[in-house]
Amino acid sequence: MESKLRVDYGHPRTSRDLRPITLFFSAGEPSGDLHAATLLQELRRRHPGILATGFGGRRLAEAGCHLQADLTSLAIMWFGRVFSHLPKFLRLVGRANRMFRKNPPAAVILVDYPGFNWWIARLARRRGIPVFYYVPPQIWAWARWRVEKMRRLANLVLCTLPFEAEFFRQHNCPAVYIGHPFFDHLAARQLDERFIFRLASSGGPWITLLPGSRFQELEANFETQLEVARLVHEARPDVRFAVAAYSEEHAAWLRERAKGCQLPIHVWSEKTQELIHLARCCVAVSGSVALELLYYEKPSAILYRIGPGAWWAQGLFRQVQYICLVNLLAADDPLAPGRRWPALDDQHGAIYPEFLTYRDPSRSIATEVLRWVNDDHAWASCVAKLRDLKIRYAQPGAAARGAECILQYLHSSISGPQFLPQDYLPHQPAVVVGKNAG
Repeated sequence: MESKLRVDYGHPRTSRDLRPITLFFSAGEPSGDLHAATLLQELRRRHPGILATGFGGRRLAEAGCHLQADLTSLAIMWFGRVFSHLPKFLRLVGRANRMFRKNPPAAVILVDYPGFNWWIARLARRRGIPVFYYVPPQIWAWARWRVEKMRRLANLVLCTLPFEAEFFRQHNCPAVYIGHPFFDHLAARQLDERFIFRLASSGGPWITLLPGSRFQELEANFETQLEVARLVHEARPDVRFAVAAYSEEHAAWLRERAKGCQLPIHVWSEKTQELIHLARCCVAVSGSVALELLYYEKPSAILYRIGPGAWWAQGLFRQVQYICLVNLLAADDPLAPGRRWPALDDQHGAIYPEFLTYRDPSRSIATEVLRWVNDDHAWASCVAKLRDLKIRYAQPGAAARGAECILQYLHSSISGPQFLPQDYLPHQPAVVVGKNAG
């Protein structure tokens, strides 16, 4: 596995290198919205004339993108929920098609969110618009046959994991490893030290519960996390529990569910990094939050509850041993197949014990948590392994490298005039080029 970034991206490009251009973004997950926003900021740092439009969320809009729709409000999973929102998705696809036909952008930048983004990529390629996939979907884990689709629809895949780039290149798909943009956000984040000190100095150790960024994840997993907290509290009454909510709306829902549990449990919103930093260890719903746990070198158990039917189906599709990115980074052969329907205790030396299951894993998770709480040697051993991984992979700069790749590609391939969307509302006066200018 590669341990260093090996591509020389040169010096940041100046605004004289490229004419004013429009980029179309499509980011549907809350994390994807954050990554897209950081990438747009890096692109504009190198080329201030860049204009952005498309689908995303609050953070992408704050970065200066003119949103055609809030796609993060449709951040859903599983087939039944997708079908129930199908008319909304189709309307957005139609809107993108009209934009590409009337005012084609210089490039389309997709961030994760497969399914919908495949449609956007297909529309763009039909009209000869370059497509960049930034933070690509994990098809190497669930649907390797889709690499053919990626090769047809993406001009360049900007990969966040070293083995991911190698996988795409082995299948003749243009790809480059740039690192993971989550580490850009974490390196730039200023922790609220006063908040951390106040909590740390008021009693026993803290355990942080991370219930996910979607309501359906909260609904599926939070009761299990509460049961873990109850079991741990029985053994260690001095332990306190912090819940890191994605938003205040989530926090209100979580507080209501925790109201009658009679545990020393507290819910905060928008304090995720502080609560991870504060904790002795964590219990997290599987997702990109695992990278935050790695960055803060925090021993953690990874949970994901699904129904029996979904558990059976994932066993048919899953093609890697682990679901947690940290465990994959630590594996000698991350893409090697593992047991598709693992038992709760079938961990095979994973740094983060992971529980993708339809059964109740609360007792197994509580055992892992108590081991880290009670055994300083076990806790320090896990931290040392995480520190080694962090040194190798958790370095910032992914967004800058991604921006430079995109600009180099556009600089070498763009020809002809670029037109601005008719409904684009720039924050500053824009220079319109092409035959319909001024």
